[in-house]
Amino acid sequence: MKEFHLSKLCFIRKMRVLVQQINTTKSLLLIASTLILVTIILYHHHHHHLPPFPLSSDGNSSRCNIFLGEWIWNPDATYYTNTTCNLIRNQQNCMKYGRPDTDFLKWRWKPNDCELRILDPLEFLKLVRGKSMAFVGDSVGRNQMQSLLCLLSKVEKPVNVSYTTDKQRYKRWRYPSYNFTVANFWTPFLVRAEQAEADAPIATALFNLYLDEYDVKWTSHIDEFDYIIISAGHWFYHPTMFYENGKLVGCLYCSSVNSTLQVSYGYGKAFQTAFKAINSSPKFKGTTYLRTISPSHFENGLWNKGANCPRKKPFNSSSEIKLDDGASSLYNAQVEEFKVAEEEGKKNGKRFRLLDTTHAALLRPDGHPNSYGHWPEEKNVTFYNDCVHWCLPGPIDSWNDLLLEMLRMDHN
Repeated sequence: MKEFHLSKLCFIRKMRVLVQQINTTKSLLLIASTLILVTIILYHHHHHHLPPFPLSSDGNSSRCNIFLGEWIWNPDATYYTNTTCNLIRNQQNCMKYGRPDTDFLKWRWKPNDCELRILDPLEFLKLVRGKSMAFVGDSVGRNQMQSLLCLLSKVEKPVNVSYTTDKQRYKRWRYPSYNFTVANFWTPFLVRAEQAEADAPIATALFNLYLDEYDVKWTSHIDEFDYIIISAGHWFYHPTMFYENGKLVGCLYCSSVNSTLQVSYGYGKAFQTAFKAINSSPKFKGTTYLRTISPSHFENGLWNKGANCPRKKPFNSSSEIKLDDGASSLYNAQVEEFKVAEEEGKKNGKRFRLLDTTHAALLRPDGHPNSYGHWPEEKNVTFYNDCVHWCLPGPIDSWNDLLLEMLRMDHN
């Protein structure tokens, strides 16, 4: 800014010298007018509040990537509580179940080269007036949806307009004043899947995945929405039998099939099919957001053998923690399929956006429910420490700050 002021001052001084060297009245008036006009333009350029970092379609620009940064202290948080928002599922209602520390609530995401504004619920609702938005994926996607509902509840409480019998997996909310609808489609594998062992505990059950077949419970509704936020993750670590073209092609964590495939194989194929469903929907002309994988933070053992996530503050930077090889392979697989779908979508007026929350999520081991998603004295139920989902309120609220920033970009 200092360099700008100096250059402006030097320019004005040069113009004044020129004026003094002109003797004719006509030339004097012409140059003086030019000087005044240029000064006005420079002043306007300096004081007009333009967006400081215009973003490209994936949230990047030559000056700022909103997805790379750090968590900084934010004493103004939180923007809702578990008493002001009654839409929080018990499993993520950490304060209800006695989490004693609250510092994990007092952080906000700060990109390296710019500022990210905290979600303004009124602005968000105005931008999506008359629109509809679907969260498609597993329970972490539902977790983000409930965060959004709580953030928007400061302006208007949504009306439950769900019309299915399974209202936890397929839920709809409507904001009457803005004619805005939010829906959740629970589809943890994104494609058609069935549990192979009906009586097995679902946490460790074997699944059959039909990698090239749509899950019609959500794909039959694509045309109803303007925005689709798609995500998936941890369910792909289940023991799995992979089918393509109706034939068994391999498996994961099984001994009955000779062909053992990597987790990333089924993961990439599932996203390929999900994106194909969107690109094949003739009436859908909206925007699809891939919300990238959310890493877990289990420590001190295996997830089902007593592991927990006891940390109380964010990691300072990525130098303290790296994405493990498994999560990294899934991230790469989904982004690769995203890029293919993005190019295909351009042919038919469909937009794809990368909502890359992975780095920000990786740095927040303190934001999970851990053991505070239930009462410890509950009987006859097997509970695992939850280091996958996110407390509400909590770090996941910043994912919606990022979402609003991307909505702003597309409306500019």
